[in-house]
Amino acid sequence: MSWLELSVRVARQHASLVESLLKNEPVLAVTLTDDADNPVLEPGVGETPLWPSVCVTALFDEHIALEPLARMLSLVPGIDRPQHVNFRTLDDQQWERSWMERFKPMQFGRRLWIVPGEMDVPRDAVHVIRLDPGLAFGTGTHPTTRLCLQWMDGHVFNDRVVMDYGCGSGVLGIAAAIKGARKVVCIDNDPQALSATLDNAVRNAVADRVEVLAPEQLGPLQADVVVANILAAPLIELAPVLLSCLSPGGFLVLSGILVEQTDEVKTAYLRHTDDIVTRDEQGWVRLCCHKPLLSTAEQVR
Repeated sequence: MSWLELSVRVARQHASLVESLLKNEPVLAVTLTDDADNPVLEPGVGETPLWPSVCVTALFDEHIALEPLARMLSLVPGIDRPQHVNFRTLDDQQWERSWMERFKPMQFGRRLWIVPGEMDVPRDAVHVIRLDPGLAFGTGTHPTTRLCLQWMDGHVFNDRVVMDYGCGSGVLGIAAAIKGARKVVCIDNDPQALSATLDNAVRNAVADRVEVLAPEQLGPLQADVVVANILAAPLIELAPVLLSCLSPGGFLVLSGILVEQTDEVKTAYLRHTDDIVTRDEQGWVRLCCHKPLLSTAEQVR
């Protein structure tokens, strides 16, 4: 069996139009990626940013007629076929081999692994997350996710309550559940991320302990561990929320911070936590700290 892959290069302001037109056709999948070198990592609350130039890729059955698709796309401003519209055929073997070459089992710390698809589990893997690459952030390949998973590998989660703020694919919350967490609350402002998290929780047989919520649905919570793998600006903005959800004596793990942003993020949390331990990888930093058992005022008294 083969598929037809259609790639359309378009300016940011027209990406949603192309996506809508394609979804009116018998399309199997539509993805949006960077068409140049302008990565967008984690949007702020309520934002859906795109790159200045976007590549919209659609997958169709191999028998789809090409000319009607090209004629439809010619209605989009700025598209000049063939420079901006490309077709290629993908056969079954090419598709599977390409996927397998890109995604392999990944180890974090000593015993925590992510295993894609139906790949064999490595012999020394103790805690295994089954996770396929998807549309949401967080498949373990980015340094910020790796830093969080490495920390999680070395800590005990048995019977603990965990909050994963900015959950993306849910990989961090699912890791906590697999390691024995009693309850995991996953928060994200992207409905697609919440759906991906729930699907991945079901796949890993931990859905009974994973709750997915939009930020506005979050009520009073006292978590033993709060993990937030987002960017520096929202981490600073959310400091009061994250700290209020952390139980006294609990762990706070923050990631998604560039090295040069470390001090600014530290300042937002140091007044309410113990000394912050940092670790960096490829220009990204993870911050870890405890929330004191007593408040600063109580400690002084």
